[in-house]
Amino acid sequence: MAAEGAATGPAIGLLVNPVAGLGARVALKGSDGAQVQARARELGAVPAATGRAAQALVELTARLPPGTTAPRLLTAAGAMGEDAAHAAGLSAQCVHDPGSGPTTAADTARAVAALLAAGARLLLFAGGDGTARDILDAMPGGLRAPARAAVGTTASPRTDAADGSPVRPCDGSGRLGVPVVGIPAGVKMHSAVFGVHPRAAGQAAAAWIAGRAGVKDAEVMDRDEEALRAGRVVTRLYGWLPVPDEPVRIQQRKTGSSAPDPDAVAGIAAGLAERVGAGALVVLGPGTTTRAVAAALGAHDATLAGVDVLRVESAGPRPAARVVLADARADQLLLQPDPWIALSPIGGQGFLLGRGNQQVSPGLLRATGRERLAVLATETKLAALGGRPLLVDTGDPVLDEELSGYVRVITGRRSTAMHLLSP
Repeated sequence: MAAEGAATGPAIGLLVNPVAGLGARVALKGSDGAQVQARARELGAVPAATGRAAQALVELTARLPPGTTAPRLLTAAGAMGEDAAHAAGLSAQCVHDPGSGPTTAADTARAVAALLAAGARLLLFAGGDGTARDILDAMPGGLRAPARAAVGTTASPRTDAADGSPVRPCDGSGRLGVPVVGIPAGVKMHSAVFGVHPRAAGQAAAAWIAGRAGVKDAEVMDRDEEALRAGRVVTRLYGWLPVPDEPVRIQQRKTGSSAPDPDAVAGIAAGLAERVGAGALVVLGPGTTTRAVAAALGAHDATLAGVDVLRVESAGPRPAARVVLADARADQLLLQPDPWIALSPIGGQGFLLGRGNQQVSPGLLRATGRERLAVLATETKLAALGGRPLLVDTGDPVLDEELSGYVRVITGRRSTAMHLLSP
């Protein structure tokens, strides 16, 4: 950004979790732990966090209004930020060196402390929900929720507002503390601190730098692994971090999952089978709705958090299907002949692609085509979006644009609704 010694705007810090999202396309559900990371690499996983951070930086630079003084970029050495700055063609001042070994949560905490001590007034970080939790623990402006807080408990104790999300002016030193913007680079990203895609994260940061955005508290959330092992998707609230108030560019939090209405699910299952036809292969995404649809088709062994392949055996009055490949990796899905892709959006957030289902890769989406994408949702789930579009973040901006537009959502047997799909 600004050359050293030149007049600068506010200093911004950049922090990258270099292994964030490493296990996404290889069906490992996460990237925490040396063993998981080693297994991901054995399966051919390629780190993507640096590239996604670079996308955000390029967009941030391009979106600064004419006449805005360029900010000074502070970061950590190597893969924790310096590499992303160089990939974006920017100069940066390294204020922390994590060394040559694998990075840990302790490295994140030390990097955050160094960035703040060097004067960072906005923190950009690339990672997932685990990284957001590490940032929460390290940031003086973060507020931690009570232990085992319920998903419905989202109002920040910093405010009396009903929705817990007040808009307040913030100059980087106000009572909300230094604001953060998450660059989505993990697997799930249920927290409300991330841009809807890397470019949106850069746009939100640029809006704050230009003085066009206030600051609000946003929830830091993560999946409850104990509940997942018990067959339930439960998202826990861990606390709040201040973020720019840019509701179009910063994603919503994931809302809690409840069992969908059995009659609605049976209708969606019948509608899906009727649309694809008997004998078709269906790549079925993760989630409570899709698992219930699989069960309604008789495929009771479908996974909850994985991507499965089903073969539809009957599309008549009594539709049926069976699992032929469970918890598949991206490379395995590419080998399936002429499949359909059936996905359900994440409740509250509205993400159809790019959150927890990265096994459905750009290569698979291009091979199948938009016409073989089946979107599944109850009318209640669509209504809860309040008119907001379904979102896509495949990692390929060109593909995201190609997928955009109105899509037909299967809401029951011979019942559909048109809904906007947007990058």
